[in-house]
Amino acid sequence: MDAIWLDGAEWLAVLRIGLGLWWLESWRHKDKKAWSEGAGIAWAADVAAKHRWNTVRSGFAVVVQPRPRAMSYVVVYAELALGLGLITGFLTPVALAGGLLLNLLYLVLMIHDWAEQGQNSMMALISAVALGGMAWQTWSLDSALGWF
Repeated sequence: MDAIWLDGAEWLAVLRIGLGLWWLESWRHKDKKAWSEGAGIAWAADVAAKHRWNTVRSGFAVVVQPRPRAMSYVVVYAELALGLGLITGFLTPVALAGGLLLNLLYLVLMIHDWAEQGQNSMMALISAVALGGMAWQTWSLDSALGWF
């Protein structure tokens, strides 16, 4: 593969690190106090309750709504873990697959919100490309440790 400035594996590492910074920013800009009190899940519950797909409404009601505090922590700390994992290249395939899943869940929940669709579809696409391109081969703890 020909590339400008960096080789292909290095460009994939840049993409991976950029995605990690995006996840870290998603975590950083959240009001952690409001999220810990359930504001984020309450907002998502309102969105889910109005969703036109019954599967989304019922799935949210069964999985998320009974555990608002725990799910708030899952969302907030998953974003932090994904950001740090992708930036450092630690457990990168796990972080990429987890991020892809989280983005797809967000995308399905917010399918009717164009702003959310754009962000989550782009983050999911980057995750898929980085996963398929094995973006942990360069500039990563995984590579330094000989993992994957």
